[in-house]
Amino acid sequence: MTTVSIIGAGNGGVTAAYHLAKNGHSVCIYDDPAFATQIEAIQETGHITALDEYHESKMLFGGRAKIALATTNIEQALSFSDNIMMICPSFAQEILFKAMLPYLTNSHKLIIMPGNYGGLALNRMKNESGKADLDITFIDAISIPWACRLVDPGVITIMGIKAMLPLSIFPKATDQVKDILSSLMPIPVEFLRDPLEAGLENINFGGHPLLTTLNMGILENFEGNFNYYRDACSPATARAAAKMDEERLRVGKAWGYDLRTELDAMNTLYESDYASVYEFNRASTTHVKIDSAPASSKARYITEDVPYLLVPCYSLATAKGIKVPIVESCIHIASAYNDENYFETGRTIEKMGISPDSPLT
Repeated sequence: MTTVSIIGAGNGGVTAAYHLAKNGHSVCIYDDPAFATQIEAIQETGHITALDEYHESKMLFGGRAKIALATTNIEQALSFSDNIMMICPSFAQEILFKAMLPYLTNSHKLIIMPGNYGGLALNRMKNESGKADLDITFIDAISIPWACRLVDPGVITIMGIKAMLPLSIFPKATDQVKDILSSLMPIPVEFLRDPLEAGLENINFGGHPLLTTLNMGILENFEGNFNYYRDACSPATARAAAKMDEERLRVGKAWGYDLRTELDAMNTLYESDYASVYEFNRASTTHVKIDSAPASSKARYITEDVPYLLVPCYSLATAKGIKVPIVESCIHIASAYNDENYFETGRTIEKMGISPDSPLT
């Protein structure tokens, strides 16, 4: 039995706690005292429930799993296990890491899902906080394994699960860490070179921020009451997303990475064989079950994916003298929507602690 502490009790965190516990691991789940609804529900029952069916659709991995510890005490959570899984919006990564720093040890391994270059940003934060000698291992996953939702406190639905999960290990990928990850994760893992590659391989890159930006009027006026993947993707928006994907691929090549196309990644992760991104979004057996959509520009498809996926790509492109007009335009429009300059507040290469000449120092 492996122990693991989940940091964050949102959709992904509660689902991770459930699935890992169901697979026989001893699980602790933590959230900040200000966001204690899920923790309190799990404390009361001692378990998490996954529904077999929801809205007349069949769900995966239904049942109930016992949780060893649910807590709002960060020191208690970090003492529970050396394996830490942080599943939270990217804008909360540094807030949570600051609370974790006094209790982290050289034996801790921090799995960040999704990473969104978090391993680099948190490593920089660690070094600048006077803890440069603290030998933490950072694991950046490109996403979470599940398509999932919370439906009630302590109750989840799992609509789908990826076939495998690409991730990076930083600063050093040892066989021991690889073995731990392979035994802990509920799906096979693929090891990438570093957190830059993991960030550039995040499949939410185009499908979330661009489609949300292009469809904002409908999203707001219909309050998200439709299927986002099916209804927000049209032949024209899919063509725009394909052009944006070409920009991502050019940036990856300039930094030495041979990235998957968005279509190849989605077909690989979901074991499908669709001919286009448009066809995937319209027909994916996982995504057609997600009968909802973002309802405003404050949804995470903008507030997370623009500053933590598009801004890093733009920053990486600028460092290499590459023009990425669709990425740049999407950042400008999202910034106007939310009256925030994401070019300044987003995750730039400076905030990651890298430079074109010395990328991973």
